[in-house]
Amino acid sequence: MLPPRERFSPTAAGAIALVVRRFAAAAPGTVVLGAPCAAFPGIAFRPVAGLMGLLAALRALRPAILEIHQQPRLALALSYLFPGLKILLFLHNDPLAMRGLKAPAARRRMLRRLHRVVCVSGYLRDRYMAGLAGQGPAVLPNPLSLADLPPPAATRTPEILFAGRIVADKAPDVFIAACARALPQLPGWSAQLIGGDRFGPSSPETAYVGEIQAAAAAAQVGFLGPRPHAEVMAALSHAAIAVVPSRWAEPFGLAALEAMASGAALISTGQGGLAELTAGSALTVPPDNVEALAAAILHLATDAAARAALAAAGSTRAWEFDTPLLARRLEELRNTAAVL
Repeated sequence: MLPPRERFSPTAAGAIALVVRRFAAAAPGTVVLGAPCAAFPGIAFRPVAGLMGLLAALRALRPAILEIHQQPRLALALSYLFPGLKILLFLHNDPLAMRGLKAPAARRRMLRRLHRVVCVSGYLRDRYMAGLAGQGPAVLPNPLSLADLPPPAATRTPEILFAGRIVADKAPDVFIAACARALPQLPGWSAQLIGGDRFGPSSPETAYVGEIQAAAAAAQVGFLGPRPHAEVMAALSHAAIAVVPSRWAEPFGLAALEAMASGAALISTGQGGLAELTAGSALTVPPDNVEALAAAILHLATDAAARAALAAAGSTRAWEFDTPLLARRLEELRNTAAVL
């Protein structure tokens, strides 16, 4: 079950929909439930609208296992309505900021009522366990289907790429400022941003997006706006350097994983789940530090050996997140209850 705003669509899928699609493709018989949309082909999809639509779908499908993403209060309510149903709650964001999980007692009750609570990083698990003792949620990282990625280019384009949402938390402003400092010293290199306020071509033109677009133009940094996921991955397969300059604590950091898997040398702030994801596989700089990011860009752009070594480390690390491997771990979580 996807969150209400998530679209299970090739043109508008966000990180959660992409993760669900990968796991669903690895488990025949899976039915994805979500808001009506032009869904991904090849995977059973049932559109549902509101709670009554969901209840009707569950009574018709009679599933043995229900996996709910990002909706703790819904998961808890369904655990009472369908007491024989195995319910797994997947958390992709900080549980301490989510309604239904802010209090330790509420998080403890969720662990006891549900078959499993699953966090996408150890960072989120630690946040969940604030004020609690015991084993806590399982950790299952987000997968990436490496066999489906475009092959990395044999010769990388001398380009520095930001690919992600254009919101303040992701710090595209820091990326632009750092590129403005570095590019004059890097003849033949260019920089580019891909993304919008949301995923997909219908992403709104917010005031912040307008500010970033203007800043990019002033710094001679390209701005492509929101693009389909396939185009983002194609760009990553050619770019020499990718930057994930997040100023907030990333719950996981799928953009960083995609960059590593695509063969780009990665620069990251290591915030939140990024630290465990990119350990030893990215050049880490402090958040909101334009000078440090510019220096890191200059270092990688002018040192081909260092750039190649970092890209190779990232590619190796990415194999640990390949969908078939993580799908087997998910199957184990489906079949075994937590020990509290």
